[in-house]
Amino acid sequence: MTRRVQSAPTVSFEMATRLRAAGLTWNPARFDFFHIPDRHLDDQVFVVADLSVDVQRLADGIAAITFNGAVEWSLDYILQQDVVWMPTETAIRERLGSHLRSLETTGDGYRCTVDLDGESVAVDAATAADAYAEAWLRLRAAGA
Repeated sequence: MTRRVQSAPTVSFEMATRLRAAGLTWNPARFDFFHIPDRHLDDQVFVVADLSVDVQRLADGIAAITFNGAVEWSLDYILQQDVVWMPTETAIRERLGSHLRSLETTGDGYRCTVDLDGESVAVDAATAADAYAEAWLRLRAAGA
């Protein structure tokens, strides 16, 4: 299945799903990218923007991403819990905080090195965003 490339470098769909399963939290904000799984929209990437997508709180406090002004959509809103955030390279790098040591290119992609309890841990991935995400997953699994 071919995935469309976004204008901002984000983690892959597969990595976004892994991050969500590992507990990466998301507070929807303007210009955040997300994916809607299991709705026959596999090749679509959505972005929270002022013109057609908004985040609203339902009466019970659950965040709902609402679609406004698009008559061709039969989807008026979707709950935040039903979408998968696709963090940008910048957003996931910021989550590494002071653990981040370096990012470098390799022959096949990128290597991200983080500090984990005084030890350097390096992970490789095809994109810089996925390398940062893989490092975050390592830190999370170690309880850091």
